[in-house]
Amino acid sequence: MTVTLSTVNPLFPLPILFLLLASPTSSQPACKSSCGSIPIHYPFGTGPGCGSPVFHPHVACDGDQLTFTTRTGSYPIQSVDYANQVLYITDTSMSTCSSTCRSDGFSLDWNAPFTFVDGDVFALLDCSSSPLFEPNSTDGAAPLCDTTNAPICAILYSCPAISQLNVPISTCCIYTPVTLGPTFEMDLKKLQCSSYSGIYSFNGDETSPGGWKFGVALKYRFSVDDGYPSACADCEKSNGVCGYTGQYNSFTCNCVNGMNSSTNCYFATVSWSGGDKLDPLWMGFGLIYAWWLVVWILL
Repeated sequence: MTVTLSTVNPLFPLPILFLLLASPTSSQPACKSSCGSIPIHYPFGTGPGCGSPVFHPHVACDGDQLTFTTRTGSYPIQSVDYANQVLYITDTSMSTCSSTCRSDGFSLDWNAPFTFVDGDVFALLDCSSSPLFEPNSTDGAAPLCDTTNAPICAILYSCPAISQLNVPISTCCIYTPVTLGPTFEMDLKKLQCSSYSGIYSFNGDETSPGGWKFGVALKYRFSVDDGYPSACADCEKSNGVCGYTGQYNSFTCNCVNGMNSSTNCYFATVSWSGGDKLDPLWMGFGLIYAWWLVVWILL
């Protein structure tokens, strides 16, 4: 229905005109509280303006898949351990006990708020002519491979898929996060290896590679002091999703009806019997309408 000012009776209550010109409609929140089966909490978000601006370039929701992106590619996120601030990713080019693939490696962006978890183990495969086995030229120390974890190579090569590489176990090198250096870079072309396996858990049995958890575990920090923002905690308690807006990335709380609040969603929406949401503006219109209706009837 279209209403114009020229067709409105001058005695027609003004609030009714407001309601006809702009009726409330349901809207979807810009930021979602889940991506596929993974719940989303700060500092992560499902898109621009969601979560923390520091994390958005690295973690985003692509359809129903939460992904982690670095300069070496985009990787599916298996799960997020919010209590311990760890996310677990997979690399489809990684070799596992059930499949082998050629890979260019894996690296973290130097300015990303992520580091490898201490328990991460990287087994570089088919490194027959790699400089990894040469003494460190800077101090004449031991090779770059972690010889203390050498048995992992022998156990890993017992996997049918990896055994098909048909290369000696001696061409396997255990590469720990400490070895990766400050750039967190594992360039397999530079290291002259054809593939790698990432293991973040032996699942209680280092002798059974079939049960190992292959992937990469990454630790993240909220900020320099690693404190969880109190404003975001209050927002999430009110069923909102934390985000940011404006030139200075100011905090905003995204509420379920699409409204934004600078604090929380307790007063941004009120439920009504239809299950939709009615914001305070329309509550105000309702009160004004009731007052005008009484006056109109009395006149």
